[in-house]
Amino acid sequence: MANGPPDQEKVQALRALVEGFIQERLAPKLEVHDKKLAKEIDPEKRGELQEEREKILEKFLTKNWLEDAAKRVGQIQLVSHALKYTHPNARGSNFYFKADHAHVPEAYVGTNCLEDFTGDVVGNAAALDVYKFLKQEHQGRSLLGYILDQDPAVIKALSDDREQAESWSRTFAGITGSGRDMASHKLAKQVYFPLKDGGYHLLAPLFPSSLVQVVYNRMREDRFSEESKEARKAKRENQTCDHGYADYPDMAVQAFGGTKPQNISQLNSERHGESWLLSSKPPIWKSPEIKAPLGVSTIFGRWFSSRASVRSLNKSLSDYLRSTDYNNMHIRQGRAKLVDLIVDEVLQFAAEMEQLDPGWSADPACTLDQTEKLWLDPDRAETDQAFKDQRKIGKWQKEIADRFGNWLNKQLNFTKKKRLPLGQDEHEQWTGLMEKALQGFKKELSHD
Repeated sequence: MANGPPDQEKVQALRALVEGFIQERLAPKLEVHDKKLAKEIDPEKRGELQEEREKILEKFLTKNWLEDAAKRVGQIQLVSHALKYTHPNARGSNFYFKADHAHVPEAYVGTNCLEDFTGDVVGNAAALDVYKFLKQEHQGRSLLGYILDQDPAVIKALSDDREQAESWSRTFAGITGSGRDMASHKLAKQVYFPLKDGGYHLLAPLFPSSLVQVVYNRMREDRFSEESKEARKAKRENQTCDHGYADYPDMAVQAFGGTKPQNISQLNSERHGESWLLSSKPPIWKSPEIKAPLGVSTIFGRWFSSRASVRSLNKSLSDYLRSTDYNNMHIRQGRAKLVDLIVDEVLQFAAEMEQLDPGWSADPACTLDQTEKLWLDPDRAETDQAFKDQRKIGKWQKEIADRFGNWLNKQLNFTKKKRLPLGQDEHEQWTGLMEKALQGFKKELSHD
């Protein structure tokens, strides 16, 4: 609550805002009535219409309109989370999120993430003009905001009678539902959350209408704004555009309220009874066809080396080794990390080969070394006893690691730049890392 006397300029501005809104509501009613009066020639009926006009004017006197609005504000409630989206006949508590609810963990995406949001209104649609009145803004802040802060200026603006103004202010502040008893309903969603002492918490999931409105506004802008239309047109015509656009594939629409969306809430009516749902389906991967390495004696050649990821890692390792002549622990650790990534690519390749039909290595067109067949076609052991016996021996793993070490040394020296001084020490390091990675095969064999 603000302290000290109210700012008179603010008082005048807020009072003008209040009176201006009421006059805007009065004007169309007088216009319709005065047209009837102008057409009426019967003196008696003109007199009746004139009396009706006086009643309209009296109803829209500032004091009278505010008194009536204060009586009707109890028919509506300002909310951020609404119940009727669960079931239109549900009767129970709604919820209005406030800044002092900041104890919500930041890791959760919700209304708490929004710096500002539009409140929704539930209740009697005939009383929505009261909410529109409270939404009127002065200097970027709504009348309701001033009222909730108990700003002395808004109290003075409502009436010179302080007691009357404070009474209206308290009544209008009740639109947020503060002070109302919390209640669920048989048509509402209810989750009974058990506690250690045998009791439970009754959780009442509510529809986050204000958050949904923020998402709806963003998606509507992305889909229908002039900028988005311009960008899509440029794409269709294969033209350039200064900005892009966003698409929402496989979007679903959830309807609320049928032909009377206003019976659910005000924002639901503004959304035409629709809530747009983003697709949460997993992506459909279109992997390239996996082919068996036929007609080659080893995969440690062009078959494996030509993969883009492998070429990139080989280059990174080569550049790293050429960047220094030192050979300390830090350098060796950095080198090992890059080699581990290359080993991962080898294992990924082996995993892809396992997706082929078992026994593919028995094809006469497969000229791989036997050790690589034992490694890359493990399921062949299910139908080929001799093959299974060879795998159990396990010597092929050391052979594969040795082949990997030879291949990597060759790759690092296969460059137009100066040759790297790579020899037996490096070969043993590459071999050791690969052999360690193949330990999983030994564990697998123990269960055959």
